Order: sequence, then structure tokens, then C-alpha cells
Amino acid sequence: MNKVLKYILIGILVLGALWAAAFFIKSNSKSAITYETNNPFKANVEKKTVATGKVVPEDEVEIKPQISGIIDEIFLKEGDMVKAGDLIAKIKVVPNEQSLNQAKGRVRNAEIALNNTKTEYDRNKVLFDKGVISSQDFNTQQLRYDQAKLELQNARSDYQIIRVGSAGGSATANTNIRATVSGTILEIPVKEGDQVIQSNNFNDGTTIATIADLSIMIFEGKVDEGEVGKLKLGMPLEISLGAINDKKFDATLRFIAPKGIEESGAVQFKIEGDVTVEDDFLIRAGYSANASLVLERKDSVLVIPEALLQFDRKTDKPYVEVAVGPVEEQKFERKDVEVGISDGVNVEIVSGITQEDKVKVWNKTEPIKKGDEDEEDTAEDN
Repeated sequence: MNKVLKYILIGILVLGALWAAAFFIKSNSKSAITYETNNPFKANVEKKTVATGKVVPEDEVEIKPQISGIIDEIFLKEGDMVKAGDLIAKIKVVPNEQSLNQAKGRVRNAEIALNNTKTEYDRNKVLFDKGVISSQDFNTQQLRYDQAKLELQNARSDYQIIRVGSAGGSATANTNIRATVSGTILEIPVKEGDQVIQSNNFNDGTTIATIADLSIMIFEGKVDEGEVGKLKLGMPLEISLGAINDKKFDATLRFIAPKGIEESGAVQFKIEGDVTVEDDFLIRAGYSANASLVLERKDSVLVIPEALLQFDRKTDKPYVEVAVGPVEEQKFERKDVEVGISDGVNVEIVSGITQEDKVKVWNKTEPIKKGDEDEEDTAEDN
């Protein structure tokens, strides 16, 4: 009886072990991956680089006052179109007390000098009419009288300019701030009541407005030193703006900086390109932009998808695996290849394989089936 019970226990253990082994094999078994192949093909390959930057007007003109004072009134606003000569703002003059007093004193001196000269002129005219003095002496006295009148007129004009900003007969008063070029007002950084300083040899002056022609725009960006040597003036650019989707603008490279600037450990070179602006689109100053430049292009060359390349761990040289015999046999051999330019998707094959070779898609993975997921979850729960 003990032997029968012993054999029964051994049988149960063997069956349990077989069941556990079968379950483990089933839950961890994966179907063998069948590798697909691709044939090399002919295509055009472009090696591009992208320069980040912005689009700005070619010329921006800052309008500055010719006299110091306080903004009395602003007639236009940002975004308005203006023509050269249009009135933008008006300044109320706050005269300097010392300069005003000196100008007033000059007027008084000129009046005194004129009165004295007039007295002399009247006396000499009577003598000249009687024939007592010569015409030369009278002409000299008349010249002094005319000069005294002119000096008084100039002194009064200077006093008027210092007091109110312009002479009464002036066609364009200094207090009137006018546009010097035609375009769009980009910015008016002042408001009514602000004090402004005139532009002179010692001070740039306060900017009243900034004007630019938005129909003439340029791209300003930077490229890495490793790519600047491949650029040439006149190269075409393709500009994409973050604010305008699904639209590309053509441009032409017009400037490459002769000196680089180090930024975050890398040397960057400034570039500029003339942007072709279409009438249907309004490009605002300062839009962020990317410029795509074609550094190298090859037409109708042998290429493969770049994902098919593999690299030797020791030499880091590229190679591919090519099918030997029918693809169904899943036999592959390694072939070293020489590659050329790449556009990030396809890479040029210079040598190593031909268009008839079947290149292994080595990095394809099999999707996990629903049944396998359930079995793995069950095994983890157990």
C-alpha cells in the first residue's frame, strides 16, 4: 500500500512538472521574426541645413525731435501708414530760463542800438539833403541803420524760437515732428506729456516714432561654423514663418558675416537674405522664422532608407545585410558600404551594393498580440 501511494505521489509530481514546463514555454515563447527586405532605388538627395532667426524690415528709421520739450499731442498710432512729411506729433517747448533771459537781453540791446543808429541816420540825412556831407558818408550811415534793423529782427526771431519753438514765419516749425520717410509706424515709445530731448552732437535724442517699409523685408539668422563654409552669396533660401502656416517664402542669401560669435560653446555666423514678400500676406516685423538652405544636391543617385544602415561596433563603419538566395530562407550576409550625402530619410550609396540586392530591414519589431498580452498578465498575477 505504501508503494502504491508512493507511485501516485511521484506521478502527480511528474504531471505537475510537465504542466508547469508547458505553461512556461507557452507564456514565454514568441513567434520568430520574419525579416522583410528593401531594394535600393534611384532618387534625388538634398543635404539641407536650417538657420533660425527672424524677419525684419531692411531699414528702420527713428524719428527724433530737433528741440527739447514735452509731447503736447500725438496725431497717429502704431500700425498707421505714413508718407514723408506727415505730421506725427507736436512738442510744447519748455524754455530754459537762462537762455530765455539771454535772448530777451539781446533783443533789448538790439533795440537800443537801432534807436541810436536811427538818430544818427536822421541827422545825417538832413545834412545830406543840404549838401553838407558827401553821399559816401551818408551811404555808410544808411548801411549801419539797415544792419541795426536786421540785428533786431534776428534777435526777436531767436527769442521767439527759444520761447515757443519756432519763429512766426517759419514754414516747418521745430515743434512739429514729421515723418522723414514713407512706410508703416512700427512703434511710438512716447505718450502725451512725456519729456523729450533734442538730437544733437552729444545726445542721440528721444525717439518719437520708428518707421519702416514692410514691403522690403530681410531674414536675419545664424548658422554653425561647420556649415558656413558651404554657403555662397546668391544661394536660394526657403523661409517658413511661425505665424503663417503652410506657406513658404523665397529668399536669396545676400550676406555672410566675416566674423563668428561664440554662443554656448559653438561659433555662429550671422547671415541675411532678401525675402520676396507677396501682396497677399502681411509680414510683421520681428516674426520668428526658419531658413532652409540646400548645401548639396545630387540627382538620380542610388539610395536606401537611412534606417537600413548598421554600424560596426569597433570600426563604426556602415554596412548592410543582404539576402542570400530566396527571401523566404531568411539567410543574410554582411556587406560593407560607402555612403554619400543624406537628407535625413534616404542616404546615398556610393559603393558596396547594387540596385538588385535585397537589403534586410533589420530593426523591424513584431507587434505584441492581444492574446500574448493576456497570457503575460496572467503569468505575472500568478
